[in-house]
Amino acid sequence: MLKKERYRNILNWFLKNQPAAETELHYDSPFQLLIAVMLSAQCTDRRVNMVAPPLFKAFPTPDKLAAATFDEVFPYVKSISYPNSKTKHLIAMAQKLISDFGGEVPSSINDLMTLPGVGRKTANVVASVIYKEPVIAVDTHVFRVSHRLGLSNGKTVEAVEKDLEANIPEDLRSIAHHWLILHGRYICTARAPKCADCPLADWCRDYGAN
Repeated sequence: MLKKERYRNILNWFLKNQPAAETELHYDSPFQLLIAVMLSAQCTDRRVNMVAPPLFKAFPTPDKLAAATFDEVFPYVKSISYPNSKTKHLIAMAQKLISDFGGEVPSSINDLMTLPGVGRKTANVVASVIYKEPVIAVDTHVFRVSHRLGLSNGKTVEAVEKDLEANIPEDLRSIAHHWLILHGRYICTARAPKCADCPLADWCRDYGAN
């Protein structure tokens, strides 16, 4: 099966069956989403959604978080993976939002990546979800699913991102990011993937499609 055919069939299935896929992180503003995505590194969205609301309430704006101390923020994130570094990054991120961006979350990938604790994946998620930028964030789910389905042979996150963006139309990239994440989270799992129940099996390279 040609790669273009595989992409076309998979994207068409998602368009027909999951036209409204979106992030499972809970947020009410760009600032809250940025915090949630930062916390989600090496952590489940479910855990972040449990931890984040009290944090949002205590520090509702960048200036409130920027003025906070480590000891004030840490108790809210101590049950999240890497709480020490994430606490430091959250405070420093808020301080840079104030000093460099007037307290507003920037839309540019490059600007987002200047924020402490914000790598390319986090920047892509925020830019895609909030500003509908035509980018695809590659996390562990997207990386795994892309390889198994045969959408990419890239050995790095950047290579997979390049393959996906080269083959997925700009107007679908924001939602395609969620399609692949959710498929990896619930069907194409790291352990014991549900191949027999997978609606994409006919086009999956690992399952047997040529």
